[in-house]
Parts: sequence; structure tokens; C-alpha cells
Amino acid sequence: MASAGVSIVAAAHRQGPVMVGDPGWLALTCPSERRVVCAKKSRPLPSLPLASSLIYRAPQIPTPTITLSSPSQAKTSPSSRLGRRRFHPSIRSAGRTDGLAMADGAEPAPAAEESAKRIGDEVRRAVEQAKELQDMASALNARTSGEEQLIGQRAVALDSTLRRLRSSIDSQLNLKLLDPKLAEKLEEELQRARCIMVDGDASSFFPPKPQGRFLRMFLGPINVRASKKDVQLKVKEEYNSYRDRTALLFLLFPAILLVLRSRIWDGCLPAFPVQLYQAWLLVLYTGLAFRENILRVNGSDIRPWWIYHHYFAMIMALVSLTWEIKGQPKCSQKQRGVQLFLQWAILQGVAMLLQNRYQRQRLYTRIALGKAKRMDVVWGETAGVEGQLWLLCPILFILQGFEAYVGFLLLRTAFVGMASEWQVIFCGMLLVIMAVGNFVNTVQTLMTKSRFKAKMKRTKSKQCLD
Repeated sequence: MASAGVSIVAAAHRQGPVMVGDPGWLALTCPSERRVVCAKKSRPLPSLPLASSLIYRAPQIPTPTITLSSPSQAKTSPSSRLGRRRFHPSIRSAGRTDGLAMADGAEPAPAAEESAKRIGDEVRRAVEQAKELQDMASALNARTSGEEQLIGQRAVALDSTLRRLRSSIDSQLNLKLLDPKLAEKLEEELQRARCIMVDGDASSFFPPKPQGRFLRMFLGPINVRASKKDVQLKVKEEYNSYRDRTALLFLLFPAILLVLRSRIWDGCLPAFPVQLYQAWLLVLYTGLAFRENILRVNGSDIRPWWIYHHYFAMIMALVSLTWEIKGQPKCSQKQRGVQLFLQWAILQGVAMLLQNRYQRQRLYTRIALGKAKRMDVVWGETAGVEGQLWLLCPILFILQGFEAYVGFLLLRTAFVGMASEWQVIFCGMLLVIMAVGNFVNTVQTLMTKSRFKAKMKRTKSKQCLD
């Protein structure tokens, strides 16, 4: 054993079982007894493979054989005590595999290197594919940008041509150089061409409209114009569904507050429900203002007044949140303005529901006839048929008069000293301004409609005379 450079040491001298792969120990097999012993290395051994659980078997070192002849020898012989020593199960299995074993989950060195090489190749291929995809996308964007610029120039040129032709028709008609029937027919053709350009996919190639201060204030210099027509129509449909939902809540919310005031709260509204309603109004008008500004950028023909109306309503809702809702004593007298405002809100909800139902049907008809664009929306306009106008116009005028009455009432209560807060004066002034603006805009719409009807009647009478 000394010549071999290995000294057998009893494994019992170590604390705990001998683990395979310990750098200071060598597992040796005994073929005759089919047992395994541990030998202390006294000289460097050849390098082992890259697996910590492999048991090295020295090819040139003679394997010691330990034999127990009797129990007495086992008591006196150290080698017999060593032979009786129980070893770790992995060492036992190593003895049955001719000195070479592998732990669970370990891979031999060639397999590990091959796996690492395969993963590295896949990573390099993925990086190359990403670069190739980026180059393809850059080339597509450059080609698309050039084509979009060319189509945009043609769209602008065609739009200016349509405007020039329309002005030429009007001038020749005024000079009586053109037949009225022919002029009307040509104007209809030009209007149809205009609708095709505005309502089609070519509309996205026109120069974008200015976004306005409201969008720039909240969103910054971000282009909110949709590049595809179907996206623009989805924005419009979402706006219509938002109006439908809010119109119903606009009707139910103040109605519930008034019912609870008379049935449960003994004619005196608590501050929290009223402030909750005012906070909801702030969210409502802010959402409407955002949507209408985005629709206007995308080609919707919304009158500017209705957007300004929502700005005023936003400011009024924000100011009313700081308004102290006073209670007893004389609660009904102090809350007279709040009660009238809730009643006006109920009437406003009814008007919104009627507008959504009747005027939208008329708008779809006008779009089908080419008299309106697909991005047009209904908001405060009186573009319904004549039977619907007899229903909507009285409601709108009553609503505007009632709004002005609530505003004057708030101003009167502030000036007589019953409620001298600045919020009362501010909200009263805003209500009066909104009522006057709504009335003027409604009258202008009716006058435009009457002039259009008079023109149609004159055209029909000329046709009958001819």
C-alpha cells in the first residue's frame, strides 16, 4: 500500500458519512467482497471529469481487499472494523457500478458543453432575426411615409379644386350665366365628392386640425387624430354610448336626491350627497369635453359653443364642490337654489334622452343622403324632422329659460344677504351665460334650417313652372 501511495484510513475517523466527490477522499472498490472503502490521497491523482458526483477509480493503484475471517478478528483488526463500517448509499452503488457513478440530474461534460453551445446558437439566431425584423420595419416605414406624403399632397390639391369649382358655380349663377338646375346638380355632385373625401380613408391624409388649448393643456403636443377611418368611427360610437349612459344618470341622480329629501331627510338635503352629485357632474363634463375635442380633431362637425358650454359646466361643478351646503334653521329657504338646480337637471336629462333617440335617427338619414358626414354627432342641434321639432324645441326653450331662472335666483339670494358666498354669485353668473348661449345657438340652428327649407321650396317651384 505504501508503494502505491495510498493509505487506508478508517472512515469512522471522520464525522458523518463520506460523501462522494470530497476532494480529500478517494473511493476504492473491493471486488472480492463487493464493498467500498475510502482511501486518503497521499499524492495528486489524475484530473477528474466535470461532475462532482463521479467516483474516481485509479487504474494503476492496486485495490486493497479486506476480508473478515471471524468475529474475533473483527474486534481486533482495524481493517475489520473498517470493513464493517456502513457507508453512504451512493458509495455502495458506486461499488456495484465498477467504480463509476453519476448523481441524479448531473450531465457528463460533453453533453453539458453541447447543450450550452446549442443555447448559444439559438440566442445568436434570435438576435439576428430581431435585427432583420428591425430593418424590414424601417424600410416599410420609410416607404409608407413617402406614399402618405404623396397622397396628402394630392388630397390637399383636390380639396382646393373643389372649393374653386364651388366658388365658380356661385359666381356664374349670380351673373346668370349658368342654369339654376344645372348649378344645383353640379353643387350636389361637388358635395358628394366632398363627402367621399371627408368620410373615406382619404380624410386621414388631410392636414390635421389644431387640437386646441384644452387638449394641449392636459395631453401636451400629442396627435390624437386616428389614421384609419374605422378607428375614428369607433371613437364616435363610444362618444354616443357615453352620452346614452350619462343621460340616464343625469335623469336618475337628481330625481333620487329629491325623493330622499322629501321622504327621509325632512326637506333638508345633507351636504355629502349633493357634493357627490357635483363631483359626478365634474367627471361627466370633463369626459364630454375630452371626447368632443378629439372628435373635432378627427373631422366631426361639432359647433364650438357646445364645447364651451361644457367648459363652463366643468368650472361650475368644480366651484360648487367648495360651496357650503347649509342646513337648519330655515333649511328649505337656504337650499332653494340647490332644489331648483336639481329640478333643472331632471329636465336636462329628459332633453338629452330625446335628443339621443330622435335626432340620431335623423342624422343617420342625413348621412345616407350625403347631407352629413359620418363623423357628425348630435349635441343640442335641432336637426330632426318637423314632427320631432315640435317636441324638442319647446323642451329646449323651457330648459334654457329654467336654467336662466335658477341663475338669477342664485344671484338674488347672494345680493339680498341670505347666501353671500362668492360661489353662489359665480355659479349664478355661469348659469345665466350658459342659458343665453344655448338660446342663441338654438335660434341660429333653426334659422339655418328655415333658410335651407325656403331654398328647397323655391327650387321646387321653379321646377314646377318650367
